Amino acid sequence: MLTLLLALAQAAPPTASSSDTARKHDWATSSARTVVVDREAGQYLGHVSTLLLEDGKTILCVYPKGHGKGAIVYKRSTDGGLTWSERLPTPASWASSLEVPTLHRIVDSQGTRRIILWSGLHPARYSLSTDDGATWSELKPAGDWGGIVVMGDVVPAGAAGRYLAFFHDDGRFLRPPGEQDPAKRGVFDLLLSESLDGGLTWGTPRSLHASKTLHLCEPGALRSPDGKQLALLMRENARKAESHAMYSADEGASWSDPKPLHPYLTGDRHTIRRSADGRYVIVYRDMNLTADHPWKGDFVAWVGTWDDLVHARPGAHRVRLLDNQDSWDCGYPGLEVLPDGTFVATTYGYWTKGEKPYIQAVRFRLSELDR
Repeated sequence: MLTLLLALAQAAPPTASSSDTARKHDWATSSARTVVVDREAGQYLGHVSTLLLEDGKTILCVYPKGHGKGAIVYKRSTDGGLTWSERLPTPASWASSLEVPTLHRIVDSQGTRRIILWSGLHPARYSLSTDDGATWSELKPAGDWGGIVVMGDVVPAGAAGRYLAFFHDDGRFLRPPGEQDPAKRGVFDLLLSESLDGGLTWGTPRSLHASKTLHLCEPGALRSPDGKQLALLMRENARKAESHAMYSADEGASWSDPKPLHPYLTGDRHTIRRSADGRYVIVYRDMNLTADHPWKGDFVAWVGTWDDLVHARPGAHRVRLLDNQDSWDCGYPGLEVLPDGTFVATTYGYWTKGEKPYIQAVRFRLSELDR
């Protein structure tokens, strides 16, 4: 912990690009940037996860037929999100998914590449592909444990084949039905499960932070520019505080206490990618605590540096990407950055008044913001 605190204290000073406020951009009415990924009359299409393959143009996309649960739908784009396939065949067990599906690349110590798809609640289950998503195994339990938004993020850490997977529980799903601890009900527990074999097996989760008042959940992970620190950005589900961050300087062995982020980053399901110039792009559902905040419930992006995050500064840019016609129900996005610098943010929401949520992708470059 001392090493971590020293690292945070010695973080680089504010960069020349930092300021007291971020430039504000409203792109919500710019349909030229958006692509409809999937839409079905009368059917709720929900929470999205994507994965960019190493060819730099193929994006895999999954989402449930329902709000946070339901049969998993699977699509592919082979041109960086400009066009999308029809719905692709899936294993029979994907129809039984109880939670938000998430996709992650995993590589073992021998260099074997796989993709893992997670589906949460109890038990947490996962499916593997060894051929870049052409075929998949059936869902199987990771252990006799579960949780919510499994996995919020999965990151490599330390030795080859070691991965950290982050999620949370509120006392309902970590243990098997009938074995829950009543004292844990309503306690938001941020959890970490570790794999040492490239994602084939996963250890019993351990708690990183637990609180009945500060409801931190749905972590998104990023690594510092020098590679020495990990950070988790988290939603505050009680709606009483800003989103928070926690930091680790020892590859996940220990973590700092939660620290509030800048109010601009108050929101749900932060998904993060890093640009070629070192800045971070974060997309999420805006849930700013200001009562009359005009973008509350909309799909937004934030652009800034590592130091902006650590020092709770406003960053360089904040952008409304899509105008949600519901008061809050949207977001849970995938985000990828293509070799040419194009970001592809894919998400669900009520994009047309009077219709069920459907899936759209927004494509943009930071050069558009910087101009």
